[in-house]
Amino acid sequence: MPAPDIARIRAEIDSLYRKESRRVLATLIRLLGDFERAEEALHDAFRVAMEKWPSEGLPQNPVAWLISAGRFKSFDKQRRDARFDHLEDRPDVSESLTDESAKPDELPELLEDDRLRLVFTCCHPALAPDAQVALTLREVCGLATEEIGAAFLTPAPTIAQRIVRAKAKIRDANIPYQVPAREELPARLESVLRVVYLVFNEGYSASSGDSATRADLSGEAIRLGRLIVELLPEPEARGLLALMLLHESRRETRATPDGELILLDDQDRTLWNRAQIAEGGALVERSIASRRFGPYTLQAAIAAVHTEAPDGAATDWEEIVALYDLLVRVLPSPVVELNRAAAIAMRDGPAAGLALIDELLARGELRDYLFAHAARADLLRRLGRASEARAAYERAIALSKQEPERRFLERRVRELGTRDERRQDPS
Repeated sequence: MPAPDIARIRAEIDSLYRKESRRVLATLIRLLGDFERAEEALHDAFRVAMEKWPSEGLPQNPVAWLISAGRFKSFDKQRRDARFDHLEDRPDVSESLTDESAKPDELPELLEDDRLRLVFTCCHPALAPDAQVALTLREVCGLATEEIGAAFLTPAPTIAQRIVRAKAKIRDANIPYQVPAREELPARLESVLRVVYLVFNEGYSASSGDSATRADLSGEAIRLGRLIVELLPEPEARGLLALMLLHESRRETRATPDGELILLDDQDRTLWNRAQIAEGGALVERSIASRRFGPYTLQAAIAAVHTEAPDGAATDWEEIVALYDLLVRVLPSPVVELNRAAAIAMRDGPAAGLALIDELLARGELRDYLFAHAARADLLRRLGRASEARAAYERAIALSKQEPERRFLERRVRELGTRDERRQDPS
């Protein structure tokens, strides 16, 4: 095969790994019954693909090929090592290991269900909440431990330990790799929704790196949200899906082509995804009509108010503040209070919002929260208190780990300097 074709195929394998490796892994976990064995099989499958595909060409169904290759590579190793003893009390896994009848072309039909099985396994109540989040982000979404640590301000070694302990718990307690029975679903839903929302947040506003967003993660969270709504159409499941769709509708307008952030008021609203807005709005209405809604539905309702306004000046801040008043009661947290303060600043003026934010910072809970300092800096800027605004921006910059975000804040500081120079210019 000519060198350019070999290079193209290797590039396609790299792309396939980025886009499909977590789906392949989810199915391998079901087939092999063990996280570590499945991860080893995944890497074996891609290694064999790198060896064979440049000379043999791409298979008709690359994902099915990788699942089959990983599965049988693992079989070979296990037969050589005779390490089946621990599976004797797991008939569901034993059958999958010995079943040779499954055709590679049939495997992709199970991919979607396998991702959902993996989510519920990672969010099993036997695992600690922080372990549920870490394991889901690692195994379902493929984030590195360093990325997870950055998202939750936790050292990477601590995240790695949580993941190792969670996998050991799943193995030692024989936690089933399956979607719970319908009668068990409501109790399990809250932790699953929380984790899916955290995945979406990391995709919608990346915690670190060169990009403001990660479309792969937010897209995956929305896909999981749809599956959960189909499986258990509870109001809060619909509310979370609505919230994700309404935020995602603005993705294309949140940054310039070269990656610079665009604030909500400056976004071209004609480019917002109207199909996602319509779907999200309908879901919000159904959830509210049930009168059994919670914090996800309220947040989605706030997002819906923004999408209804033709421009920033027409935003109904009175309604948004009222919704935040409800949300603070349903989900009391300093971050919700911060968002409410920002809404009050838009309704009543920057001085009113600044007073609330200063009270929050004085309590200490948001001392190291970037957005608290960025919001405070913006209100000080709007009040003309340039030197205080500069100090607040610099504090936010020190806390930022995302490059577009840092560049935006630095640009704000430079604009303050220009404003000072103009004020001192006698002409």
